[in-house]
Amino acid sequence: MPKRKGAAGAGGQKPVRHGKTANQRADAQRNRAKILAATPDALRKDPDASVADIAAEAGVGRMTLYGHFKTRAELIDATLADSLERAEAVLADVPLDGDPGGAFEALITSSWMLLDRIRAVFVVAQRELPPTRIREMHEKAEARMRGVVECGQREGVFRVDLPVTWLLAVTHLTMNAAAEETNAGRLDSDDAARVIVGTLRSAFAANGRF
Repeated sequence: MPKRKGAAGAGGQKPVRHGKTANQRADAQRNRAKILAATPDALRKDPDASVADIAAEAGVGRMTLYGHFKTRAELIDATLADSLERAEAVLADVPLDGDPGGAFEALITSSWMLLDRIRAVFVVAQRELPPTRIREMHEKAEARMRGVVECGQREGVFRVDLPVTWLLAVTHLTMNAAAEETNAGRLDSDDAARVIVGTLRSAFAANGRF
């Protein structure tokens, strides 16, 4: 008995086109990566860039972008999360042994260098995402900073009359303020790390040691 047209194998089922599915998945991953990479550039040019503007920057269609991110806020969230994840890989290599004051300064300086690259995304995220979500995305970085601050308190470098949670909040707010001021053109990005460290040094120092 001849096989029916289009049938293949037992039961006459069509073969699963694994190759096509894999290619579609790879294309989707490439498009998502292109969108996440293009978003900081689009927001640097225009903080109010629309979804269509960002799609054009990425070289994809608007519907392709919406296939990955349903809203602009969702795209901002994903872009900031992706950027911070990449930054985390760099910050993990910052040496934190030795003098806590020096370690704190190195961590702040490295953090600012990374933040400066994505400050447009960060500033927009501050305006469009809940503060709790932004803090949540900073959990790993904050845990690293907490370790340095706690060490500094134990060794008498940082003030112990203020709780660690407050010192971390002040650090977070100071970094945010530097990003806002730099984005507004009121602070030179090359001078921001010095300003941040100077501000925190005067706030954290115990007996002038830091």
